This record gives sequence, C-alpha cells and structure tokens, in this order.
Amino acid sequence: MNDLLELMHTRKSVRWYDGNGLKSEDLEKIRNYAEKLDNPFGVPVRFVFLNAEEKGLSSPVVTGESWYVAGLVPAAPDVEAAYGFSFEKLVLYAWSLGVGTVWIGGTMDRKLFERTAGKAEEERMPCVTPLGYPAGKRSVKDKLSRKAIGAESRKAAEEIFFENDFKTPVSAETKEKEAALIEMILWAPSAVNRQPWRVLMKDGAWHFYVKHDRGFIQDATGDLQKIDTGIALCHLFMGLEEAGKTPRTVVVDPGVETPNGVEYVATVLPE
Repeated sequence: MNDLLELMHTRKSVRWYDGNGLKSEDLEKIRNYAEKLDNPFGVPVRFVFLNAEEKGLSSPVVTGESWYVAGLVPAAPDVEAAYGFSFEKLVLYAWSLGVGTVWIGGTMDRKLFERTAGKAEEERMPCVTPLGYPAGKRSVKDKLSRKAIGAESRKAAEEIFFENDFKTPVSAETKEKEAALIEMILWAPSAVNRQPWRVLMKDGAWHFYVKHDRGFIQDATGDLQKIDTGIALCHLFMGLEEAGKTPRTVVVDPGVETPNGVEYVATVLPE
C-alpha cells in the first residue's frame, strides 16, 4: 500500500523532457501494458502510440518530448469515467518506469492528432499525453504553470468525502480508518487541480459524484470533469486491490439527495 501511495504522491505532470528519446524497452513495456488494460465499466479504450518527430506532433506547453500516446473511446454516453480510469492506469505505470506524462486536452492541434491517431468518426479522443524522461530541472514556465493551478495543494478531506448524506462530512474515525485510501483519492490529478469528484461513503460502499464547475462544458470530446472523476475512481480501485480486496464497480444511483451541480457517476464496492 505504501509503495502505491508513494507512486501516486510522486507522480507529477511533466512538461519539460530531456530530449533523449524513449528507450525501446520502456516503450515496449508501455505498449504491452496498454494492450492489456481494461476498466470496470467494460468500455474499450484504444491507445495509439505516435512518434512525435516522424508525425510532426507537438504542444506549446511541452518541450523535448519524443512520443505521444492518444486514447480513443466509442462516442457513447457515460464513457468518460472509464476513459479517465484506463488513461490514469497507463500514466501511473509509465511513471513506475521513470517515464513522465502530462494530460493534454486542449493545447494541441487537435485535428492533426486525431488524424494521425486514425480516429474513427464514431470515436472520441479526449486527451493525449507525451512520453519521455523528465529533464533534470523544471523550466520556469513549468514552475509558473504548476503554481498558477496550485498543483501541490489539495482540498481538505471534509470538502470531498461525506458519510450517509451530503450534509455530513467524513468523520475523524472514518478518516483514520480509511486514511490511505482517502489520501490516494485526494492525490488524484485533475484539470487545473479542481478535484471535482465528491465521495459519499454509505453502507460500506464508495459512491462517486462529480461537482461541475462553470467553464467545463461537455463538448464533442466528452465531459472533462467526469474524466477527472474516473481518475479518482482508478486510485481507489488500485488501492483496494493493493489491500487484497476485489473491488467491483456498478452504476446504480443510491438516490441520495445531492447539492446543486452534483451528479452521480458510479459506485465502488470493496468486496
């Protein structure tokens, strides 16, 4: 459990790479891992690896990258949580090999990336990430970017976790009992570090919701904040597996009254 928590804690968004390219053995390991990846929603996520130099791919927020990987999913309702879940597992695996990543959804030539990845008409490509080894020092631009979004800060557990209803923040006893799992969820990455997920702990289940912020409007690529919620789901799922449990994910709204702007996403049952 400690090793997994350390992996989640130390993983950073990398925008400044060393420019030395990706070792073939690391690229092969990540490819093989991606081919076997699944998610508890049963949604297929197709990963496409793209050589940045050969394909003429770049992003204005990234320097020194050698490869990109794009994730594509069917253009169907409610696939965002599955997408976030699978993409985050790939990101964490890459980091375990020392390979850096950063989620990119907008700061790129989307049409070029979609065409190069072979996106079908019935598919969505919400995000891509570069793959490469972090440079020795972060650029000034990268440091300013992280400071602007408060990348090192996290909401208090009482703002994210609730017990039985949304009027009751998580208790001190539950925080102590589930400390590692709560920490993993708190440290899940999200767009501009908004942490839009909310977790209702009730009858042994972890019910995940998304609290929509203004400015994150669903478009042809999907609901970005539901993708973020899928990332948090992934952290809990991996933590439960690490603890020797067999988690199961269902989409059965418990019918609890929710605050305005809060929408149910899925439930994790730690069996």
